[in-house]
Amino acid sequence: MAKCISEYYCPVEATIDLIGGKYKAVILWHLSSGTKRYSELRRVMPKITEKMLAAQLRALESDGLITRTVYPVVPPKVEYDLSEFGMSIIPVLQAMCDWGNDYIESKNKKTCGKP
Repeated sequence: MAKCISEYYCPVEATIDLIGGKYKAVILWHLSSGTKRYSELRRVMPKITEKMLAAQLRALESDGLITRTVYPVVPPKVEYDLSEFGMSIIPVLQAMCDWGNDYIESKNKKTCGKP
């Protein structure tokens, strides 16, 4: 359950509360490229367990960052997408991606002995 806004002492704390953890930001990043089904998310995140993915999707939906659409077909079809609020996090995720690429590149240069 989300905290009351007055319980945050720092804006970064609020952001981390919503997208922190090992998988939430990664799920949001994958959804930033468009609607995904559960199985598509599992495919692009092979290390996540089904239980963890389901829990993280529920939390993101509860916090209003994603939407879940269930289609009345057999077999059941469920799709996940960023909500309007969730789309507002894309610039933050892009900055994280850029920073991560720079970090990986700098580590690879040091590891591989490149100047």
